[in-house]
Formats: sequence, structure tokens, C-alpha cells
Amino acid sequence: MSSTAVDATPAPADKTPRTERGRRTRRALLDAAAAEFGERGFHDASVSGITRRAGVALGSFYTYFNSKDALFRALVSDMSGRVRDEVAPAVRGAPPGVPAERAGLAAFLAFVREHKEIYRIIDESEFVDPDSFRRHYATTAVRIEARLRSAAALGEIRADAGEVHAWAIMGMNVFLGLRYGVWAEDGDVEVVADAAADLLCRGLAAR
Repeated sequence: MSSTAVDATPAPADKTPRTERGRRTRRALLDAAAAEFGERGFHDASVSGITRRAGVALGSFYTYFNSKDALFRALVSDMSGRVRDEVAPAVRGAPPGVPAERAGLAAFLAFVREHKEIYRIIDESEFVDPDSFRRHYATTAVRIEARLRSAAALGEIRADAGEVHAWAIMGMNVFLGLRYGVWAEDGDVEVVADAAADLLCRGLAAR
């Protein structure tokens, strides 16, 4: 995308683009920010570096974001939403309970392998914008808890499944993503998801 393709129409106060070209430009900035922040970190990343990656004129950046901080906050929200959107179809396509959690983990691992930068960005948000950091994990846990409670109501899993179990599952998924998505890809996604599902079903008690 060249700088001449940027939508020059002034954005409203909330910076939400009003045209398709504006939405494409904003998307290009978010994608470029993911690469820039993922490679350089928040403090070393620059607006000029982001606009160069996006092919957007430097002056046009402020049509969409007030500052580097504002872009970073928008990126955390965007990446959180992308994880949700990637996992949701897999979860919906599986039976409720453990099969749904297994499918969600497999989809998450596949996403992480394509977007390793998400870990650095989310981790940095704890210090750059703690509210975004907390919101990312809290909303994820709420979605898992809702699935668990629905499955429990159907008799698919234990009746007392709730918040603690949701956070435990999320924690497991986060670190499996780190190990088998970011640090290395030496484990088959389906095998890793099967092992996690078996742990949910059977625990670690001797058989």
C-alpha cells in the first residue's frame, strides 16, 4: 500500500474510519505495529517504523491513532479479538465440554505459530497498559467459564466447573502456546491438544 492510497478523510473524534479505504489503512497500521512491536518491543518501536512497514505516510498516522501508546492499546485489543475469532469456530464445531476445550487449544496453538509476536505484545502490555493486559486474560477466562458452565448444565463435565477451572485451563493453554508455539514447533498440535484433553479428563492420578 502506498502513501497515496491512504484515506485522507478526517476521522471522527474516536478515530474510527468511516470509509473502506480508511479501514484498510487502519488494518495495515495494526499489522505493521504487530511486526514492529513484536520485533523491537514497545519502547524501541517507533511510529515512523510502523508507518514505513505499513506503507502509510507518517502524517496520516494521526488520522487513526493519537499516539504510539494509543496504537499499542488498540493492538492488544485487536490481537485479543483475533485469538477469540480464531478459536471460536473450532470450539463451536466440537461437542461441549472437554472436546470443545481440546479443539480450542489446537486452534490457539496453530494461531500462535503464525503470530508468535502476540506473546511479546501481551506480556509488554502488563507494564505499558495494565488495564489491557488484565482485560485480555479476564475476558478469555469469562468465555472459558461460560463454556464450562454450559457443558456442566448438559451433564458433560463435573457440575461444579466454574471460574477456578476456567483460569486453570487458560493458564495451561498459555504455557502450552509458549512452549509449542513460540519457543519451538517440535510437537504436533493435535498430539499436544490430545494430551491436554486427557489431562482434563483423567487428571494425574495413577491408573
